[in-house]
Amino acid sequence: MMNCIIVEDQPPAQRILKKYIEDIGTLTLKATFTDALQTMEFLKTQEVDLMFLDIHLPKISGIDFLKTIPNAPPVILTTAFPDYALESYEFSVVDYLLKPFSFQRFVKAVAKVPVKNNKPSSSQPIEAKQEHRKELFIKSGYELVKVLVDDILYIKSEGDYTEIYLPEKKHLSSESLRYWEESLDQGQFFRVHKSYMINATKIEKISGSQVYLKGKKVVPIGRTYKDDFLAKIN
Repeated sequence: MMNCIIVEDQPPAQRILKKYIEDIGTLTLKATFTDALQTMEFLKTQEVDLMFLDIHLPKISGIDFLKTIPNAPPVILTTAFPDYALESYEFSVVDYLLKPFSFQRFVKAVAKVPVKNNKPSSSQPIEAKQEHRKELFIKSGYELVKVLVDDILYIKSEGDYTEIYLPEKKHLSSESLRYWEESLDQGQFFRVHKSYMINATKIEKISGSQVYLKGKKVVPIGRTYKDDFLAKIN
């Protein structure tokens, strides 16, 4: 889960952001502010993973606010005016939401936020400290469907899109296989073929050049991927 704050002086816009944050399921709202000065005091003592920041604020604009804070958290700007888009990318801005924006556009913006990894202690391996995505929002038709990462059996590339296979169904995604390879936990998901990536926790057996997954699913192992795959799981 990522901790976030809202900096927005308009109650209707606050309500929309709060609803979207609640619906996405991967964000925890820590506080809501109506001006930059309140936010500045909060950030002196608190760390957050993401800030939703309106540009047109009382007293100090969102852009001027970004100029004053060192080590700003990742920012998603929200505004009804597109004029500041170019200037905004000089700062820690991961996306620019033009009001009114849909939940789908909101999800796409949040997906761009880099995952923050904690520093490992001497007694814990790096793998135990890394934060990985626990759920995904996949566009299916006109809807965004939440999928638990641990439920995925395998992902198959199909031309310009990918198919996400679950025990009882599958979902189409516009993202490439390379995108999923970079986004998911590389200690759990392995590329085994130019067109397939599997969830290693679902493996039941490996025979020859095939991987047998739970639910009687069989995935081929590409010759160029086989040695690296076997080395990783062993």
